[in-house]
Amino acid sequence: MNSINLIKGDALKALKEFEDGYFDLIFADPPYNLSDKSFQTVKNGKPVACNKGEWDKIDNLFEFNEKWLTECRRILSDTGTIWISGTLHNHPSIGVILKNLEFWIINDIIWFKRNAPPLLSKNRLAPSTELIWLASKSKKYFFNYDLAKEMNEGKQMRNLWEINAQRHKTTHPTEKPEILLQRIILLGSQEGDKVLDPFMGSGTTGVVAKRLNRIFYGIEKDIDYYNIAKNRILNTELETTLFDKKEKKYKNHFIPTIEY
Repeated sequence: MNSINLIKGDALKALKEFEDGYFDLIFADPPYNLSDKSFQTVKNGKPVACNKGEWDKIDNLFEFNEKWLTECRRILSDTGTIWISGTLHNHPSIGVILKNLEFWIINDIIWFKRNAPPLLSKNRLAPSTELIWLASKSKKYFFNYDLAKEMNEGKQMRNLWEINAQRHKTTHPTEKPEILLQRIILLGSQEGDKVLDPFMGSGTTGVVAKRLNRIFYGIEKDIDYYNIAKNRILNTELETTLFDKKEKKYKNHFIPTIEY
């Protein structure tokens, strides 16, 4: 079994190829469907039309979310968890579908970015949070409570996570910081577990999964970001401060490419 398995293609097609209950943890940062002339963002201090790429343009967002979440429920193990990051543009849709598909919603985690960029518009509050749904297929799931408490200086970890926004390592517009994925993967999985990111982007989940000695599967349809992720993951080493290299169970030298 390869520790890193990357798939270049459409997530809706690729997800169907996995057997039931295959993954121990799924992290998903799905498209927000904001790439349109009616939405604006800030570039070099100036408002511009938001255009993240073709991957962020979806005709029916609710239907799209329902399809990929249905497959993720099928391929998630009985004790596994799914973590879904998003903003108000997509998060309500995800929440409704999780309930409709009879997921057990464990937490709604608020990721607070104290250093979030200011808002040029003067008609609303400046966004400084993202939301992360944490769910499972039943009430019996793996969650490393003791480690969460240890990471939080001996106190219960709450669902408000203050993690500053980080300077992007790649050109991907929605790249997540490695420290965020490190917390998620440590709390939701164990060494040797299988981790999936169906919208891999620039490969942050794969970088952290490899570093923490997990088996990683990533799916990405954009060829440029796929190549960025592949090179980034290849250049990542196992975290030797946490794990002894002699006990490393899986090889990391070869990344197979599968296309759908």
